[in-house]
Amino acid sequence: MADDAGSDKQARPSMTAAMRSSSFLKEHQQYRPPNKPENHYGIDTVVEDMQAAQISPPRQISPFNGIPSPENPPKIVESGVTHELSHPNCTPAPGTRSERLVATMFYRSAAPRVSNAIPSPNKVPSSPRAPHSPKLAALDSEIPPNMAPSSSLETFPLEPPASEPEPLDHLYGSHISPMCITSFLHLMSSFPLPPGSANPTSGHRCLKLGASHEHHPEVVELTLSPAPSPDYLSLADLRKHELIYRFEREWNVDVALRSDTLWRRYPRLVVFDMDSTLITQEVIDLLAATIKDPPDLAARVADITHRAMIGELEFDSAFRERVKLLTGLPTSIFEELRPVLDVTNGVPELIRALKRLGVKTAVLSGGFLPLTGWLAGELGIDHAHANEVVTDEATGKLTGEVKGRIVGKERKRELLLEIAKKEGVALEQVVAVGDGANDLLMMEAAGLGVAWNAKPRVQMEADTRLNGDSLLDLLHLFGFTEEEIQQLTARS
Repeated sequence: MADDAGSDKQARPSMTAAMRSSSFLKEHQQYRPPNKPENHYGIDTVVEDMQAAQISPPRQISPFNGIPSPENPPKIVESGVTHELSHPNCTPAPGTRSERLVATMFYRSAAPRVSNAIPSPNKVPSSPRAPHSPKLAALDSEIPPNMAPSSSLETFPLEPPASEPEPLDHLYGSHISPMCITSFLHLMSSFPLPPGSANPTSGHRCLKLGASHEHHPEVVELTLSPAPSPDYLSLADLRKHELIYRFEREWNVDVALRSDTLWRRYPRLVVFDMDSTLITQEVIDLLAATIKDPPDLAARVADITHRAMIGELEFDSAFRERVKLLTGLPTSIFEELRPVLDVTNGVPELIRALKRLGVKTAVLSGGFLPLTGWLAGELGIDHAHANEVVTDEATGKLTGEVKGRIVGKERKRELLLEIAKKEGVALEQVVAVGDGANDLLMMEAAGLGVAWNAKPRVQMEADTRLNGDSLLDLLHLFGFTEEEIQQLTARS
């Protein structure tokens, strides 16, 4: 049986003499490419065969001799990614100093401009029977709202302004487009550079994208090196230059110009006004609106407030005049007004972000301390100062008098200096935010003064201005991106 089983087995395959060759590798290789003749094997012959075949388009590789230079910078190009080992805005050479200018551009998406050929959407047709109020007169005026303190042609001190430039963002995109950036760089190239400066360079990065599905840039930071010569034009004058103003009108943007210093990125104290800044209302107008007798009291108080904010009246005398109109109001009205206060969009998140960064905050208000102190406690603000009104202890009503010094423009400046000294903060690291003429002195004392949706005169005098719908935009001035702001404002 064993022999029968062995006879059924197939013979073990073996190479005959005719199948053998002189190459062991050739005889024992397990795989041969199809359709290849026997004599095609080995790496040398494969390379020779591929020389005639073009597998992919040739790629241009720039020569690099191993020594970086402006003419021959080290550049690596791989899989569509370009990486340069040097950049014109890097740390300057030893013994030199960089003088860079940072321009942060905010697109005003909430306030679109229209062509001069199209009637203004803000025009309100006035009825011949209705009285022509100052507010309606401002709406009917052809003078741009941020052009001058006065909105009346009769009281305008100079000639009427020239026709407005056409809105170019309608042509190139309702965002900060590449053409907008190119136009700004071309504008800045018209200013002379410091003597002996190298060719100007620039770089930009997007800080915030729009909410639309296209996600176009709405906040862009540009770095220009070197900055225009300060001997020709100081930074304060550059901010007010007519070419900058026209550019902003053409492209519907706000341009914040700052020197690229260490303090720009690291503030340590931020001081806020309260009315129309931390909140959207004027507290004294809210108080007047609660009084029904006499019926025209609210209008009289609002008129005094408006004239004081645009600088036509001294704030101190205007405030005393308005407080007298509130005589007889019960002190409990301050508690009743707390739920009515409308906090400006982005303020709670901004205060939270500043606290996480270790930045001290303060509110200096020309309003009333009972409301200012309460709001500061709710938001977590470190310092709060406002006016103290006198009350009749017997009746519990306002007497129409103010205790101590009024927190006007001079007092706000003094308080800012006192708080900065107490906290040990250099003025270069102080930021002041406000909207009225009584905020200008504290803005001037701070390292950076920011006009927030401000009155026309304040827009012109402040270091920079924000006209958005969220006060969180303030963080973009420090160089934070939208992603970083979300990390700072996230609830722990």
